[in-house]
Amino acid sequence: MITLAQYLNEHSANAAVSDLITTVTEVGKTISQLLQKGALADILGEAGNQNVQGEEQKKLDVLANDMLLKALAQNPHCAGVASEELDHATPANKDGSLLILFDPLDGSSNIDINMAVGTIFSILPYQRQGHSSEDQDFLQAGSQQLAAGYLLYGTSTMLALSVNDKVVMFSLDPDSGDYLLINDHVQIAADTSEYAINASNYRYWRKPMQQYIDEVIAGETGVRGRDFNTRWVAAMVGDIHRILCRGGLFTYPFDTKYANKAGKLRLMYEANPMSLLIERAGGMATNAVTRILDIEPTDIHQRVPVVLGSKNEVDYIKQLHIQHGE
Repeated sequence: MITLAQYLNEHSANAAVSDLITTVTEVGKTISQLLQKGALADILGEAGNQNVQGEEQKKLDVLANDMLLKALAQNPHCAGVASEELDHATPANKDGSLLILFDPLDGSSNIDINMAVGTIFSILPYQRQGHSSEDQDFLQAGSQQLAAGYLLYGTSTMLALSVNDKVVMFSLDPDSGDYLLINDHVQIAADTSEYAINASNYRYWRKPMQQYIDEVIAGETGVRGRDFNTRWVAAMVGDIHRILCRGGLFTYPFDTKYANKAGKLRLMYEANPMSLLIERAGGMATNAVTRILDIEPTDIHQRVPVVLGSKNEVDYIKQLHIQHGE
């Protein structure tokens, strides 16, 4: 079987990008081992402090963040690192040619109940070699990403990755310690009858999203003429993995629950890398109307609404928003 190292050697046009991916995935092996030990490794529970997002950090949030930050800072190709857990980006090797952003442990509320969590990463070019990187250097549209992917720590540890025009998947072999290629061309069907949404926020949504959910709940008796199923992992990485495996829709739409937040998910750490994977697998990713990968970021912790997955369903939601003038 083809290992990750072999795949990158053959399919990645950028050796520096390959090396950065290798650094992330090696740390991922350690995170996977800690999760397998669970309470035995004393990783459960709160760390006792909040991140820049105002969220309570789990112990493994902090551990994973520190491990990734340390490993990436030592990579000669890495000019800077931005983490969802830190206020500002961390400069690394000023002669490096790449920037990397990551969510060290997406879905960390799932840790204590032994459910899926993951690490999401995005790699961007660095334009100011010879100078220390700053937050501003990371403010590039998602279309500029050189590579993106995630590690899913579930019943097995899996890697979804795009370094060219397609998406591939690897599984971590616990015997050899290698990531082995299991799908060399991930594709998402254009149609789906499966969706993921936090329905408890219904009262805060805009009218077109309420209309969409009303329609899919009505099923075969409504205007859609078919039944839909709801699936919700409470970790974006788990929901996106399901979509890449069997299609579907994931959305965390605009809501009015918090006046200072346009959406829950972070553009740079979650929406952009996941949108790249979804699009290259044949899907579609928007903020309900605008293509996510075209959004020009204004802050490294910027939040956006997200609607992504099977193309025809995402486009249907877009048309509803246009009809409502949203």
